[in-house]
Amino acid sequence: MTTAEQYKKFEELDKLASQGGGVERVERQHANGHMTARERIDMLLDKGTFNEMDKFVIHHCTDFGMDKNHIPGDGIVCGYGKIDGRLVYVYAYDFTVYGGTLRRQVHRRL
Repeated sequence: MTTAEQYKKFEELDKLASQGGGVERVERQHANGHMTARERIDMLLDKGTFNEMDKFVIHHCTDFGMDKNHIPGDGIVCGYGKIDGRLVYVYAYDFTVYGGTLRRQVHRRL
């Protein structure tokens, strides 16, 4: 695989991870008058300063058919950015992914 192909694959994974639980769940959040986790973080932080950590983490659960369903981020968005120029670390539960429930990978990311 060439570097260009690897970069393209990374961009696709990044886009998928940024969608949380998918377009339909994001639309449902908006229909209920709620913002997504990333939208809430973007509103809080200074524009363009957010750096997400562990964006591609997935759960390790194999019970209840979960081994067939892997969504990057595992229900939480966390990272760092700036508020009024000051460095802060933030997180927000992503309700588009498994309803924002707590799992092992979520705790590890915090």
